[in-house]
Amino acid sequence: MSQNISTITVVVALGLLSGAALAQPRTDPQHYPVRPIRVIVANTAGSATDGVTRMVAQRFTEAWGQQMVVDNRAGAGGIIGHDLAAKAAPDGYTLLVSTSAGLIIQPLLTKVPYDPRRDFAPISMVVLSPQMLVSHPSIGANNVEELVALARAKPGQLNCASPGTGTSNHLGCEMLKVMAKVNFLHVPYKGTSPAINDLVGGHVQFMFNSMPAVWPLAQAGKLRALAHGGTKRSPAAPDVPTVAETIPGFQCITWYALVAPRGTPPAIVSRLNGEMVKMLADPPFAKRLADQGQEPQSTSPAELAAYMGAESDRWARVIKAAGLATAQ
Repeated sequence: MSQNISTITVVVALGLLSGAALAQPRTDPQHYPVRPIRVIVANTAGSATDGVTRMVAQRFTEAWGQQMVVDNRAGAGGIIGHDLAAKAAPDGYTLLVSTSAGLIIQPLLTKVPYDPRRDFAPISMVVLSPQMLVSHPSIGANNVEELVALARAKPGQLNCASPGTGTSNHLGCEMLKVMAKVNFLHVPYKGTSPAINDLVGGHVQFMFNSMPAVWPLAQAGKLRALAHGGTKRSPAAPDVPTVAETIPGFQCITWYALVAPRGTPPAIVSRLNGEMVKMLADPPFAKRLADQGQEPQSTSPAELAAYMGAESDRWARVIKAAGLATAQ
């Protein structure tokens, strides 16, 4: 009887050991990844953030042989997607491509259920995305100077659309209002696509938006590209001036960054960062982004954390100048 018990004990022990050995690669960073990775995008499908993320996800899939699946979780100005990512298991299998709006601006303006510095582990910047100022052709403004003149002639009558309150698009409207000393209305939408659709339909007059979504519409004559929010003209649209050429010091740039839930093993963060740096240094891939008006920009995790701190200070000054209500 005792011999049978001993035999059973050994069999059970060996089974437990073999089970642990089989399970080990799923948690060991050296074997990462061993299953599909979900990357959350807190924006609608078809948005500029979504487009860049899908390009990145495809490259990760090709490089690692594991599917990276894009999960669009738009709503509440990006808060829904960020909260979902912040509360995900920190195992490297849920990531987030976020923007300056979700990681910086929203937490300054609104009480959010996550802390961008406490709840996320920075991995790398992905792109800098200067905002293009576009209008409906019917308003008759061909450049920033004419748009400002029109706003002064019709105070409070023009509408500046955005994908939602607290987005960098919204803050672009507010910066223009403050720096040009004009008055117009901000019209927030529930996402990029409905805002652009109403702009094309002439229901609103102008907006700031990342180039990939609006530049093709401007080229087709459905919108008019008035200016570019970057510090220099874009190679993708060299004939479009910067807003700063008319309003010195104006800068409206969104950035996209890859982050993970806090507590994600440093070895996994490092592996993700290394692949991102390699990806963005690849000339054909970088050119695809640049042709859309995006500026490829990788960083180390520490560099991204420092940049986020500087951006928080910059946007806080803009919010104060615009007189916007802040988070309590």
